[in-house]
Amino acid sequence: MKNNNKIIIIGTVASSFYGFRADLIKQLLNKHYKVYAFTSEYDENQLKKLEGLGVLPVTYSLNRGGLNPLKDIKATYLLSKKIKEIAPIMVFSYFSKPVIFGTLAAKLAKVPQVVGMLEGLGYTFTEQPEGLSKRTKVIKNIRVILYKLALPQLDKLIFLNPDDPKDLLKKYSIKVKEIQVLGGIGLDLKKYIYSPVSTVELPVNFLFIGRLLKEKGVHDFVSAAKIVKQKYPESEFTVLGQIDSANPGALQQSELEELVSTGVINYPGYVDNIQEWIASSHVFILPSYREGVPRSTQEAMAIGRPIITTDVPGCRETVIDGVNGFLVEKWQPQALAEKMIYFIEHPEQIEKMGLESYKMAQEKFDANTVNKRLLDILGL
Repeated sequence: MKNNNKIIIIGTVASSFYGFRADLIKQLLNKHYKVYAFTSEYDENQLKKLEGLGVLPVTYSLNRGGLNPLKDIKATYLLSKKIKEIAPIMVFSYFSKPVIFGTLAAKLAKVPQVVGMLEGLGYTFTEQPEGLSKRTKVIKNIRVILYKLALPQLDKLIFLNPDDPKDLLKKYSIKVKEIQVLGGIGLDLKKYIYSPVSTVELPVNFLFIGRLLKEKGVHDFVSAAKIVKQKYPESEFTVLGQIDSANPGALQQSELEELVSTGVINYPGYVDNIQEWIASSHVFILPSYREGVPRSTQEAMAIGRPIITTDVPGCRETVIDGVNGFLVEKWQPQALAEKMIYFIEHPEQIEKMGLESYKMAQEKFDANTVNKRLLDILGL
């Protein structure tokens, strides 16, 4: 081990470190690295949780709007000063803005190794049925300019699926020194226990987990539920996720209340026992428009549920069509409904395809295996 064993991980929301990076951090600590977690969105309780992980939390400012060059330059300079004071051997950034501004700051601070990970391209690169709004197009163009500035400075850039590098780097002619595809950040499979559905007692329960946004496919899920209920009114549809009323594509509170009152969906509100909800469902549905590699789908696969999802980047990495579930075209509630009806009419396939999901999760999404591969990519 070299004398310098300091590594900086730059994210945004503090909870993402202990929610999605805990296993990676544990492996780094086991290798005797000193880990600094840079967070721009936090409270005191979250900072204490980070300390409980064994990392040193460092707070920094990030211009969330990202449309003010002077603020961005100032924030990047201040971030570079914090990085330089620590003088790490590596800066590893994840999420779009930390990858952009964290990379530029790390280069200013002359960090020897700078690595970024884009876990998805975000809503500005997600196709919409009616096309992108003017504002989204402007934000997307700015994002592309920033990527062209920052990404060539990276020593390595990691993606979760093979479509994202094509749709970003190839399409916009962005040169990067080295590209790696990780294939999902993985799960602690000990927390998601295989729970087979040995006998399916009707009604079949279809489960959606995600923010209640258009691009997550919640409207398509609801439309498909209405179609299915015309033929099989006893079928059940459960939705778990938060409303984002500020988002123009969000399911509104009034719509949600009407759907619940008319019996189209079950909505229990906030829950902290996702595993139990998955285990009590039969089929997992995610009609998203685009993902990195969706964690909720991985969780459902690990517990042993068949998947119906869209044939789009990220989602298609979770399903072998006809083996552990089905891929359907995006924006097609009718196609979604037809596959739901298939499981109602062929309930024996739920356990069979659910077992295949479980096998795929063990093979592809075990956090121990994924993090070992990530550490190899990082060269640690």
